[in-house]
Amino acid sequence: MVVTTGLMELATPVADDLAEVSARFGAALRQAGLPVGPGRCERFAAAVIVARPATPRALYLCALATLVSSKDQAEVLETVFTQVFGAINNGPAGAADAGGQQVPGSAQPSRAAEDLLAQAAQAARNHAGVVTADEAADLAAEQEVEHPYLGSTFERLAAQDFAELTEAELASLASLMRGITLAVPLRRSRRERRRPGGPRTDMRATLRQARRTGGHAFALIGRSPARRPRRMVVLCDISGSMEPYARAMIQLLYCAAGGARAEVFSFATRLTRLTPALSRSLPGPALDRAGRAAPDWLGGTKIGAALREFNDSYGRRGMARGAVVLIVSDGWDTGDPELVRREMERLSLVAYRIVWVNPRTKSASYQPLAGGMAAAWPHCDAVVSAHTVQALDQLTAALADPSRRRVPVRP
Repeated sequence: MVVTTGLMELATPVADDLAEVSARFGAALRQAGLPVGPGRCERFAAAVIVARPATPRALYLCALATLVSSKDQAEVLETVFTQVFGAINNGPAGAADAGGQQVPGSAQPSRAAEDLLAQAAQAARNHAGVVTADEAADLAAEQEVEHPYLGSTFERLAAQDFAELTEAELASLASLMRGITLAVPLRRSRRERRRPGGPRTDMRATLRQARRTGGHAFALIGRSPARRPRRMVVLCDISGSMEPYARAMIQLLYCAAGGARAEVFSFATRLTRLTPALSRSLPGPALDRAGRAAPDWLGGTKIGAALREFNDSYGRRGMARGAVVLIVSDGWDTGDPELVRREMERLSLVAYRIVWVNPRTKSASYQPLAGGMAAAWPHCDAVVSAHTVQALDQLTAALADPSRRRVPVRP
């Protein structure tokens, strides 16, 4: 109750002075390198309210107890306190004791807490004015930011187009891509697994359990079909216009899905299977081996011929049956668009879902006017841009979506 009464008596007339002392003194300590935040300033103000210091040394002891946490910080505090408020001991040495009470016989009379805080606030204002006038140029030079980016390097690169990244910057994004999960819809497997209340009874497991109870089966162990992820097949355009996006997509597949768990093909003027080159290796060497395995890297684009070769050699033989097919291309085709339409129809008959990655769709005004893209568009379940790391969220959502939105194939 005594503390509460003192708090009310002190806080009412000097609340403004106390707040100004705490704020300006904390700012001066921060400029000196001490980690004095709003929390420590608040503790300092609370200590002043409770202790009611009557001398500069008593005020210094309140600061020492609340604003520092080591001997080195205490030395900096003493220096800054002297610069802001003046000498800690007014009058002869030892005029005030540790508790801030005046020693008998001292020449310095005791002052009220209100007067001390008012003088401290004026000293803090004068000190802030001196610093602003004398050191404004130095402080402005120290506060200049060399790089205009507030985020980290990864945050800046995550919002940058893959076509604008260098090979070193793209390689540095591998850690971000490892945090992305490329999940595909599940399918029913021919294998079964144990599950309580399953539609079928696992006789072997039930009888094995009954042996523990003398041949009496107290509980039936059920079985149900297991579910496993669908296969993912990737057809990546490596022509000149798609080269930076192709490298980014192949690196994403290695980091997020793993080259060994996805069938990857590249195409430009011919179809090349890259799955062996991408397995069991780091992204950098894997991309180099993929470039050597594809002799048409940076060549022209024949989407229709590549799709026909894939359908004839791999797709209808079972690789694309029930799979999620990911096609990475800008849709520029030097061949016949009718061939693209026909092969996309064939692929849609066996694939579970077709997702097309076209970086040019990042523009809101994009329209599928190119012959190859216009022919393939009706047979795609989703078309996304995936031109930055941030835009990869659309790709992951499109791959995990179990619905099918393509148009029905005409007879």
